[in-house]
Amino acid sequence: MGWLQYTMATPPLLIIFLRVISIFLPKKLSQLASFVAFCITATIALCFCASYGVFASIFLRCIGYGGLSQWTVARAFKWTMWIFTGVTFRVTESARVEGGRRGGEEALKERPAIFVGNHQTELDVLMLGCMFPQYCSVTAKSSLKWVPFLGWFMALSKTVFIDRANRATARAAFDGAANTIRDERQSVFIFPEGTRSYAEKPELLPFKKGAFHLAIQAQVPIVPVVVATYSHVLNLKQKKFVPGVVDFSVLPPIPTKGLTPADADALTTKTRDAMMNELIRLSHLTENGSNTPLPRATGVEDSSAELRKRN
Repeated sequence: MGWLQYTMATPPLLIIFLRVISIFLPKKLSQLASFVAFCITATIALCFCASYGVFASIFLRCIGYGGLSQWTVARAFKWTMWIFTGVTFRVTESARVEGGRRGGEEALKERPAIFVGNHQTELDVLMLGCMFPQYCSVTAKSSLKWVPFLGWFMALSKTVFIDRANRATARAAFDGAANTIRDERQSVFIFPEGTRSYAEKPELLPFKKGAFHLAIQAQVPIVPVVVATYSHVLNLKQKKFVPGVVDFSVLPPIPTKGLTPADADALTTKTRDAMMNELIRLSHLTENGSNTPLPRATGVEDSSAELRKRN
């Protein structure tokens, strides 16, 4: 048992060592030590919560509440990360109105729905931990299914696995997801950018249309989730991590009732424009964005395309 004890004790001791020496090191080396300590801590937290998720998923399936599996693990990850790394995400009120409805906490209760969000870094897993509604599942690339702990949990908790290299299997997965959404009222969260942007300023990558075709096929609303640019908290290019709170907005649901596949392009554009404008607004509610020149907003007239800071 000695080797097992040493193996389990090494990561926590290394984290403590890195955090202590970061106090005394020069600025750049201190930043690197804090970054490495954060990465190790986050990896351990993810493995721990995924392991918990395997057993939680089995138990919840047995008692008929399998749809809650990802929600309960998300909340466990939220509090684990907040306690051990000092970083979390919080929802803020959006000024946007859609069909007389506002977003915020109320929009997270929409069920079933397709939730879509901007994808910045690996830390977005924690964002999901903080905002994930009940009876919701994620989509993920099919290769994640074979990752120990995390893949096991995802396979047991109604994750929609997508093989992006195979259009036929990807379409079949979305067809199955549409049926689950309708029959079990199970929502789905998708990152429509398809990959991480690692953005250091308010920007979005082009959106893929899969999420919007799925929403139209299932005839459920799109609920956009917009996370403020958080490179001041985690910047992988600069190997920098600083504990803090990151704001995100939940926009009002965008209805899809009566839409057909021919409307997918317009729905994609409408959603992306709304998210881009909210991302610009959020960047000026944070210290990180207050001194950054504003990008031009999309979907508005040229005369007012540059959004001003809003209080």
